[in-house]
Amino acid sequence: MYYIGNHLPVANGYAAMGSKALELGGNTFAFFTRNPRGGSAKEIDKEDVEEFLKIADKNGFGKLVAHAPYTLNLCSEKEKTRNFSKEMMADDMKRMEYVPGNYYNFHPGSHTGQGVETGIEIIAGALNDILSPGQSTRVLLETMAGKGSEVGSKFEEIREIMDRVEQKDKLGVCLDTCHIWDGGYDIVNNLDGVIDEFDRIIGLENLYAIHFNDSKNECGSHKDRHERIGYGQIGLKAMKRVALHPAFAGKPFILETPNDDEGYIEEIAMFKRWQEEK
Repeated sequence: MYYIGNHLPVANGYAAMGSKALELGGNTFAFFTRNPRGGSAKEIDKEDVEEFLKIADKNGFGKLVAHAPYTLNLCSEKEKTRNFSKEMMADDMKRMEYVPGNYYNFHPGSHTGQGVETGIEIIAGALNDILSPGQSTRVLLETMAGKGSEVGSKFEEIREIMDRVEQKDKLGVCLDTCHIWDGGYDIVNNLDGVIDEFDRIIGLENLYAIHFNDSKNECGSHKDRHERIGYGQIGLKAMKRVALHPAFAGKPFILETPNDDEGYIEEIAMFKRWQEEK
């Protein structure tokens, strides 16, 4: 089975997102848990959640891939920002239990001049404070492009965070194709080699979701600018190889491409056609 979807606005509720995903041709989706550029979160409507769960069950939805707000930075040099981020993530863990058993993806953070090792230590410490044995949500560290002082553009950095987290069964990784390409991993000319390196350092058993994006930039640019599938520097042939690679089979693929609804309909249909033709 394959799962494909895109980012949807949470403002109208879970049931509306589920219906919209079906309208676009998807059977999963991603959503921001709260204002992506702020910290406010809409109150959850239990009846709305129940309606969504019926939609998801009836239509065989895959795992949802919720996304933390961009303002969340667990390893900022500013204590106020770190504490605010921890409070947001802890609250999101409670909110995610309304749709249990799904994924919560977040950018590891930017060390803002403290250094990568310090950033890794702070991120892991925060996760140890937030993650609990009783939660059903799996938290995914996203692979990053390496712009500015981002932590997580190298597989080794992701691995170091994971090694320091106590609740390892509540943790995983989301691989972003644009990010790893911009981070210097050549998935055009050496996809198998990149996957082997991921497996050796992080372990494919820890990979739970794919952010499926082309890139406006050359490999190793460290810029993080997404492009529509087939219109970027990764290109259609390489993106198709990613979509069909057995290492990624059964994982939810989430489109974060710069599109309108028609564009997402086309990309989702293309992904499904690739799967059905293989």
